Amino acid sequence: MPHGSLAELLSYLEEQPEPRILLDKNYTIIAANRAYRDTFGGHQPMVGRHCYEVSHHYTRPCDQAGETCPLKASLHSGHVQRTLHLHHTARGEEHVDVELTPIRNRQGELTWFVEMMNPIKQASASPDRRGLVGRSARFNHMLELIERVAPSEAAVVLLGESGTGKELVAESIHNASPRCKGPFVPVDCSGVTETLFESELFGYEKGAFTGATHRKQGLVESASGGTLFLDEIGDVPLSLQVKLLRLLETGTYRRVGGIEPLRANFRLISATHRPLKTMVEQDLFRKDLYYRISTFPIHLPSLSERREDIPLLAKTLLSRISPHRNLILHPDSVALLSRHDYPGNIRELRNILERASLLADNDTLMPEHLGSEFVTAPPINSNPFFGTDIIPLDALEQRYLQWVTAHSTTDRKHLAEKLGISERTLYRKLRN
Repeated sequence: MPHGSLAELLSYLEEQPEPRILLDKNYTIIAANRAYRDTFGGHQPMVGRHCYEVSHHYTRPCDQAGETCPLKASLHSGHVQRTLHLHHTARGEEHVDVELTPIRNRQGELTWFVEMMNPIKQASASPDRRGLVGRSARFNHMLELIERVAPSEAAVVLLGESGTGKELVAESIHNASPRCKGPFVPVDCSGVTETLFESELFGYEKGAFTGATHRKQGLVESASGGTLFLDEIGDVPLSLQVKLLRLLETGTYRRVGGIEPLRANFRLISATHRPLKTMVEQDLFRKDLYYRISTFPIHLPSLSERREDIPLLAKTLLSRISPHRNLILHPDSVALLSRHDYPGNIRELRNILERASLLADNDTLMPEHLGSEFVTAPPINSNPFFGTDIIPLDALEQRYLQWVTAHSTTDRKHLAEKLGISERTLYRKLRN
């Protein structure tokens, strides 16, 4: 990237294929290249406006609205800053990977900043019939880790409760990686026997055992050039862990009954709901295998950790469950779903909605369609603010925000507008 005159920077900017804008220290957009205008412009003027106004519709810088601000961080560090934001585009709000590079003038002073935007195709901030969906802070943090690790060959381990969507996350990493044109091969490691594990993973030669009437390709071979996803790797018995470790350490394997070593060519992603570190301490999981598979751990938040995503997820799941019906949730149903505890996480939410869709005769899902556990819930119109105890104002505010979030039928953007605060401030207050 050139250092020097503004004219050189503008010429460089216009030549770049990625969406980029040039900023000054005051968050003012000096220029935007064609790729940015086509992707984010929406036929609106941008030069002379503030970046936070265009991207977030804020009236003040991101860091003052509860958002991470790469420009402010770069001013302090003098280095490149990268973060994940929700940006307004001509198509609505989208997840965007933002990379900001500081530019010094010929005197070595920080003068300009080039911000490059990479729209994330693997996730949506609005209801979508495929891929990852969410907009909460926990979801965005997970998504940022996915975007950072996807282009590499690093081994990824996905950690979190059952039903949080590990296979969908693994497939998203694969689709965003250089191996995206190769196969994505999932392997369920739970309940496997030693013989089955070897024959399924490595394949076998004709005559290797009774019933082996032909050569069979194993899943490792099937994943060649792509990604091998080992789901519930914490369930693999110790006797089989050494075979898996050998595969990962040597990069070779043999079919059952075979002699010639074969070269493995896959990117490893594994997942488990079990506490692997504790299992290592208890000698239930090999330490050397643990370090092999966990170069880059990613925690998948439970549904209770991203409760504000429940209305969005519910709309998405309904579109996937019954794509030919225009199913909607009654506001009372949304309120009940939003405050329900989900030990089964997204999988449980999907089951509830699928059952409700079968019980509903029309296209509106009422509370009585959700199940007995919702019918017996406390009345949704109960007001949590009446009482005799005097509590601090900040506690009352938090209580009110939780209540109004559960009962609101609008999205977070419009709810924040009604509350007179920014959307980011609303998310920050809900996290407190």
